[in-house]
This record gives sequence, C-alpha cells and structure tokens, in this order.
Amino acid sequence: MATLGGGCFWCLEPVFDDLRGVISVESGYAGGTVPNPTYEQVCSGRTGHAEVVQVNFDPAQISYQDILRIFFSIHDPTTLNRQGNDVGTQYRSVIFYHSPEQKQAAEEIMAALRAEGVWGKPIVTQLVPYDVFYPAEDYHQEYFARNPGAMYCNYVIAPKVAKFRKQYADMRRS
Repeated sequence: MATLGGGCFWCLEPVFDDLRGVISVESGYAGGTVPNPTYEQVCSGRTGHAEVVQVNFDPAQISYQDILRIFFSIHDPTTLNRQGNDVGTQYRSVIFYHSPEQKQAAEEIMAALRAEGVWGKPIVTQLVPYDVFYPAEDYHQEYFARNPGAMYCNYVIAPKVAKFRKQYADMRRS
C-alpha cells in the first residue's frame, strides 16, 4: 500500500489507475485531526488533512520505488501547499509511509532527485508516518474517467496523464 498526496487527488488517481501492477486506487484524506472529514471540511484548511490517493499494488509487478518515481514525475514537489492554481495545505506534497522500509525508500529517492538537481529548487515533500486514511466521497472516485469533458479534466488533469503515458509507456496496463 502507498499513500501519497501531490495536489488534487483527481490528478493522481488516473495515473496510478493506468499502471500495471496496481490493484486499486482510492481518493481520500490523510494526515489531519478530524475523523471522517468531508471534502468541504478538508478544503477549509482547518482539518490538517491532505488530499491523497491510496494505491494498493502488487510488489511482484511494480515496486514501491517505481511508484514513488512516478509520483515525483507527475507533480511539483518544490511548491509548499500548492499545485498550480490549487492552493492550501490540503494540496501539499506528502508521502505517508507504512513501514520503515517505505520511509527509507522515499528518503533515498528524494536524495537522488536532489543530487540530480531534477527540480532546481528544494523538494518540500513531507515524509510522515501513516496513521489513518478516510475515503473521499463517491463523486471524487474515478473523477477523471467519469468527467472527461469537465474543464478541470481537460486543462489540468489530461496534460499530466498524457505526460505520464508518454514517459512510462512500458509500465502501463495493456
């Protein structure tokens, strides 16, 4: 299981849905103090939650490290509490690690990205122990797939999905 926040969960979900070895992806909330928050509560910025995706994957088909490499390629980990026009703590870049091994893998990948100078700016991605995940409301699940004509999908999500599909064509589902 991987729990990742990189801006709006609508942008992350279709990428991970398209990966070979991923069993399921669910949009939701993690990292806050309010139990079972609503979308409206999370958007207020007062719950401490981030919008996240929880990725259930088969490690025999895809590694946690590959999931993290893709995660870092589909969002900007250098902007604090923001992705594009989405601003607020709920849009922060964050990895909720489920084990010491996941924490170590994330630290190693972030160190490699820093050493490579991939971003040219400091990575601000938080590395936080996983506590609890709250599924988002049903209308948020598979949002991109169910709303292909929506303006946000066309102008924000579709370019990220297209970039992923080009960059990771060999890792996509058949």
